[in-house]
Amino acid sequence: MIDLLSESDRRQLLDLARRALEARVRRVPPPIAECGGRLAVRHAAFVSIHCRGDLRGCLGHLALDTPLGQTIVHLAGVVADSDPRFSAVSLNELPDLQVEISVLTSPREIEAVTEIEVGRHGLIVEDGRRQGLLLPQVAVEHLWTRETFLEHTCIKAGLARNAWQHGARVLVFEAQVFSENQSAGTTAI
Repeated sequence: MIDLLSESDRRQLLDLARRALEARVRRVPPPIAECGGRLAVRHAAFVSIHCRGDLRGCLGHLALDTPLGQTIVHLAGVVADSDPRFSAVSLNELPDLQVEISVLTSPREIEAVTEIEVGRHGLIVEDGRRQGLLLPQVAVEHLWTRETFLEHTCIKAGLARNAWQHGARVLVFEAQVFSENQSAGTTAI
């Protein structure tokens, strides 16, 4: 696992994310992210929310155009009502939600699929304008093999499941993953 952020940074981001999520659901202004130190660095990131262990929303930002603290505040707010797979989070759900943050390294293209390490790497598959991304923890949670992970990333991109064997570009990245509570193989705060 990579170590991009200190424990203090992780706690600060989780606090910001929680406050941004609750502000969005309560329809009040989000917290202001004071971005100093590592929180001022521009990283790609994802915010996931889980309700009693089940995914309740997950959105990310891959562009390196915003300080990490601001990215997390934005994502934690919009994940409450903008993940098209889920209905908007209600006030009643807030106590049951757990926030998880994934801070990503820069992706790199691989030459051979044997470079992919399940549990360490997340995947991006691109072909033309289509792109699919799955975080490293997804393959672990589903007990996927390298090939199954590739297939599901292709499907996420709207491609044939074997597009990785037919010219689609495959990139890997790592993520520092941490949450308010426990999550296997991640930093639990």
